[in-house]
Amino acid sequence: MAVTALAADTPQRRPPDLLDSPSRPNTAAVRSITTGIAAQGNVLVAVGPRGLILRSADGGQHWAQVASPVSTDLVTVRFTQPGTVWAVGHDAVVLRSTDGGAQWDRVLDGRGVLALLRSTAAAEGLQAEVERTMQQSASADVWPAPLLDIWFADARRGFAVGGFGLILATTDGGEHWSVWTARADNERRFHLYAVQGQGTQTWLAGEQGLLLRLDAAAGRFLKVDSPYNGSWFGLDLSEQRVLAYGLRGNAFASADNGRNWQKLELGSEANWVAALPQGGDQTVLVSQSGEVLAWTAATVAVQRQA
Repeated sequence: MAVTALAADTPQRRPPDLLDSPSRPNTAAVRSITTGIAAQGNVLVAVGPRGLILRSADGGQHWAQVASPVSTDLVTVRFTQPGTVWAVGHDAVVLRSTDGGAQWDRVLDGRGVLALLRSTAAAEGLQAEVERTMQQSASADVWPAPLLDIWFADARRGFAVGGFGLILATTDGGEHWSVWTARADNERRFHLYAVQGQGTQTWLAGEQGLLLRLDAAAGRFLKVDSPYNGSWFGLDLSEQRVLAYGLRGNAFASADNGRNWQKLELGSEANWVAALPQGGDQTVLVSQSGEVLAWTAATVAVQRQA
């Protein structure tokens, strides 16, 4: 998950050829660490270090490793349209599968992201910070920060977000991407850990309490007053409310687009790193310590699961 994948603010130096090296088959892959998992029906896909991709077609009863075009660490995986799966990770890599995770293609990576950033840096006023960030890169032609989350509103429109405030947008299903980093109220370039949307709403969450909401008319992510100054690791949206969760047992819900927030009394100081909608108004929250809680929005009630 994003909190595990970005253990330090400074990107780790790594060999520059991981983007060009497919993942290696591993007989012990099904017992490997994974950092993200997604499901669509009975199909599950999990991702992890060194380009690891695992797939199950029977609801998790049996797993198999599938080939990945890269060996860089993968962080997050999301199903979008039926059969379409996206994975993002270190070296700003974006992978896509159109057959439910059986085969994967690379659609973007740190080389492409760096080219995008440099081509728009002058217009966006980003030249200095782009070159400053590149001083931390192990490779002169690869953007060093990870992508940590990805979300699509439909088959064509989506966002990917990550380290140093990076925001990428596509309007053609990932064939082309544009840089939205400067189109956000995030001048300090805090890391962005989550992007999520519902209906006409699109939200981002990140370091130091950063919450952003898309103003579609302005084409910009505007800052939302946050009820907490620590890092948020995830968001869950429904038509009725927004849920933000993160460090040290903090989770808050808003029923009015972020104008007012109510703290969820979770009874735990663990870091909350995942939310799983269960239908209706119930959401299951999962902590980094393995705790599982069920939250019901209508009553703001939390129940600890076995």
